[in-house]
Amino acid sequence: MASGWAPDGAVQAQIDDSVSDEVARARALMPKGEAALYCVECGEEIPQARRRALPGVRTCIACQEERDRQPRTGGINRRGSKDSQLK
Repeated sequence: MASGWAPDGAVQAQIDDSVSDEVARARALMPKGEAALYCVECGEEIPQARRRALPGVRTCIACQEERDRQPRTGGINRRGSKDSQLK
């Protein structure tokens, strides 16, 4: 059921777009190419099993875990947001 000027299914379409955007962002951040032999952050050797499992990997497990703990910025879907037209 639409409300106001929004067409039927508008809310679900926005949810679908948000999910698609996040999947595309995650795929873009995946490493590609030849894996590094040594971590770019700490210099420790990256185990061969990790290099085989993740082609293009650049960090050791410990450094990647630290990166994953860092808060991310953004991630807000501004499609259809009134504020997006003001910024």
